[in-house]
Amino acid sequence: MASVEEDKYERLMDLAKRRGFLWPSYEIYGGVAGFYDLGPYGISLKNNIINKWREYFIRRHQDMVVEVETPVIGPAKVYEASGHVENFTDPIVECLKCGRKFRADHLVEEKLGISVEGLTPEELTKLIRENNIKCPVCGGELGEVKTFNLLFETRIGPYESNKGYIRPELAQGIFVAFKRVLEAMRNRLPLGIAQIGRVGRNEISPRQGVIRLREFTIMEMEFFIDPKREECPILSKVEDVDLYILTQKARLNGEPPEKYKAGEAVDEGIIVHGCLAYWMVVGKKFVESLGIPGDSIMFEDKLPDERAHYSSQTFDQKVKVSRWGWIEIAGHSYRGNYDLSRHMKYSGKDLRVYRSYPEPVIRKTVKYLVNKALIGRMYKKDAPNVISIIEKYGVEKLYNELADKEAIVIDGYRITKDMIIMKIVEEKITGEKFVPHVIEPSFGTDRIVFATLEHAYREKDGRRILSFPRDIAPVQVSVFPLIEKDEKLREIATSLYRDLVDKGFTAIYDDSGNIGRRYARSDEIGVPFAVTVDYQTLEDKTVTVRDRDTWRQVRVNINRLPNLIRIGLGSKLPLEELVSKI
Repeated sequence: MASVEEDKYERLMDLAKRRGFLWPSYEIYGGVAGFYDLGPYGISLKNNIINKWREYFIRRHQDMVVEVETPVIGPAKVYEASGHVENFTDPIVECLKCGRKFRADHLVEEKLGISVEGLTPEELTKLIRENNIKCPVCGGELGEVKTFNLLFETRIGPYESNKGYIRPELAQGIFVAFKRVLEAMRNRLPLGIAQIGRVGRNEISPRQGVIRLREFTIMEMEFFIDPKREECPILSKVEDVDLYILTQKARLNGEPPEKYKAGEAVDEGIIVHGCLAYWMVVGKKFVESLGIPGDSIMFEDKLPDERAHYSSQTFDQKVKVSRWGWIEIAGHSYRGNYDLSRHMKYSGKDLRVYRSYPEPVIRKTVKYLVNKALIGRMYKKDAPNVISIIEKYGVEKLYNELADKEAIVIDGYRITKDMIIMKIVEEKITGEKFVPHVIEPSFGTDRIVFATLEHAYREKDGRRILSFPRDIAPVQVSVFPLIEKDEKLREIATSLYRDLVDKGFTAIYDDSGNIGRRYARSDEIGVPFAVTVDYQTLEDKTVTVRDRDTWRQVRVNINRLPNLIRIGLGSKLPLEELVSKI
């Protein structure tokens, strides 16, 4: 018998498919694992979630965060530099009987009920052998566990040698463009560079529906900071906000997450940097604004062998859902200077930032100079050859070797002490160059869409309702004529619908079936306000406005309706109180 949680999930997915939110891609061909379509209401919900992310992470921080767009496909060199070609792998195992391939860690976790994240292929192979784990499809023997790179490989242009990859994250496009953006933003740190876009990961055997996809949308931001500035300039705004954190120690001891003030978590060293804590708070508030309660949100500190190759600390932001428990919807990472340093090395370009000193510093330095005048007098036309020989050999190195010698012969030329001059030079230093460190909040949009759908799902009197926060509902208002066949009512309702659309609202018009069925359809889509044109409308130009969640109704003058909806979309006030605001 299916559990209550499984029943809820099945009912939600039935509703999501039937009402045009999401369904498996390529259904008429049997579907392909790891791909999902978003229907008309699914894409509207997703766009509203993206706009809300922009609100929280970009618009409210526009003094220091900007948005860019970079290509989906990148040359191989970029992902060699980033470490993805070498490190972006999952463990894979093949059935020796039927040839099917599986995520080895997932098979072991499902069979043994333990976490094996971070184990090597050899350690996974040993567990499979010791516990006699077989192919879940045919029961055959499993082979040795190997690593499988998740990058989607492609070719750029017609040449086989011109290899490229579909980006597995948005970060590398940002790092490569960092210097350009920094210059455009007047070389000021801290600087956040945000991007929203599609990515691809060639998952071995994706399951869990929309939770693990091969193509999906990420909302990501790289926040560049000066590592010498220990205090985060923005932490004070949120230091008293509570975060539920599952620390490494608690995880190892089997303990639950604990509540910490953001500032307290930084002071105790649980979070390595104040700006990482700040964006974790913003991430929590963003997810709460989608209708997911705070007690269903936590941050899990990843163990060293669980973190990505670029990370020195990562917190998975997780939300609780009915079927799978806690699922990751975002990662908050301290990436240090790993990425910019790697791209400097592979590209040969200087990606450092200049830091000015409060006061100039006088620095004495030793310089070793070639005495070109003396060499010119001694060697005449051969002087350029001698100077070149000294410079290639190393001026300072040669000076030190001549310390206890009169001369050294190189390539037939006699080099003497007086051909090199040591000079102490005083320089006024006004600043220095450094490689910024990076803090990254990265959100999986499609998982958030699913989590938002689940937490919005309600059942009332045998009906299914999607109680989205009003400002992210895929449709804001429904308009109905009370009687389907009354031409006068239909004429007014149609005109009202057009007026609302012209005023910028997303609306639907529905005159099919009885009014109860139309309310039910509207509730299943998650429309917060349903407006009915009835016979009283003909007398006093008022309409009935119904609240999706309470099913209560008020009457409003048709001319005041747009203002009611506009105020209501940005408010949690009950319908009756909204009327007093217009």
